[in-house]
Amino acid sequence: MSTDNRRRGRPPGTSRKELQRIALKLFTERGFEATTVEDIADEAGVSKRTFFRYFNSKANVLWSDFDAEVAEIKAALADVPPEEPMMTAIRRVVVAANHYAADDVADMRARMNLIGSVPALQASAAVHYDAWERAVSEFAARRLGQQSTSLFAMAIGRATLATCRAAYDRWSALADSDLTKYLDVALQALASGFAPDSVAAEH
Repeated sequence: MSTDNRRRGRPPGTSRKELQRIALKLFTERGFEATTVEDIADEAGVSKRTFFRYFNSKANVLWSDFDAEVAEIKAALADVPPEEPMMTAIRRVVVAANHYAADDVADMRARMNLIGSVPALQASAAVHYDAWERAVSEFAARRLGQQSTSLFAMAIGRATLATCRAAYDRWSALADSDLTKYLDVALQALASGFAPDSVAAEH
């Protein structure tokens, strides 16, 4: 039981984003497995009940923004005008969903590093990546007039996800602030079948 005198419950100004930042700080300093929900709540000066209003688990702190991105991509693809080429639409929507404020870049990179290095998070990653892939493959299926489990719809979803993950990894390795430029050029190259002019410049 915590012995500090900080007020329990939600203090003024405590937000979902603030809880995320506190959790990321503790995960980085103490390790994901060693940090408990109570640790996060204590550090924020809130109750565990308040924490669970925002997140259903400590892992959800790291995955919730990714899951929100999936929902955003799915909704945006549902509104694509029929005259817009399929791969152009996918690139536009994915890039738009990954515009982050400069202040959020460090937190995003920290989340990605944790997801890529903590076994418990890696084990659950497939569920989240599958949802991202399905958002794209379902759109492709509608455009192709096929089932979302058809060969080509699945290939488009998986190729797009793999391309985006490569862009994320390259962006993270170079410690750049602008993720969208990596996504944009990578998805352009994918759409062109990696034509020579699309891969002439190394990123």
